[in-house]
Amino acid sequence: MIHTVIWDWNGTLLDDLEVSFSAINRVLTSNGYPPIRDLPAYREVFCFPVIEYYRRVGFDFARTPFEMLAQQFMDCYHPAAARCALAPDALDTLRAVRELGVRQILLSASLQSHLEMQVARYPIREYFDRLLGIGDIYAASKAKLAADFVGASGLPAEGFLFVGDTLHDLEVARGCGAQCLLYCGGHQSRGVLGQGGVPVIERLSQLPAFLRSAAGPDTQR
Repeated sequence: MIHTVIWDWNGTLLDDLEVSFSAINRVLTSNGYPPIRDLPAYREVFCFPVIEYYRRVGFDFARTPFEMLAQQFMDCYHPAAARCALAPDALDTLRAVRELGVRQILLSASLQSHLEMQVARYPIREYFDRLLGIGDIYAASKAKLAADFVGASGLPAEGFLFVGDTLHDLEVARGCGAQCLLYCGGHQSRGVLGQGGVPVIERLSQLPAFLRSAAGPDTQR
């Protein structure tokens, strides 16, 4: 039985796909690199760790250090992200999951202070027991953060369900011994996500039915 949903933020609950695409292209062009062609191309190349994603899009760290590029991206991203909407069905889905009695946690590769600042813009804080962000802007991995949280919870790891929009969310879930459900409305395409071998949903509103199904026939209503 699933007792806790651990949500990803960027690209899953927060619809920041176009803002992220625009920001990375600004960093590329301002440093003399060709931009990513379009959103479908972006969704094929995006990955974690972020340093590998930057290599994929063509950055030469001998020309410009990764740390400098990451800061440039943040400088472009954050002013624009303030105008992002939540993903379609996000608020209704958070409410429906709470009504099922399932605890919700928000886990992000965003800096903790940035995550708290972003979440405060939307009427959703009440749905989460915890907001878990990372300690620096280079977004190497949220895997240890997740493993530490699951390990310290005292709850069965298989009762945690990670919901995210990238294969990294699946890697994080597996590293904790947890389940994973992937959402194809974010930073990676359905084709990329399909390589993970776990369920992929088109809409966040499909999550409550998935939870009821996982809980067994007594919860079907």
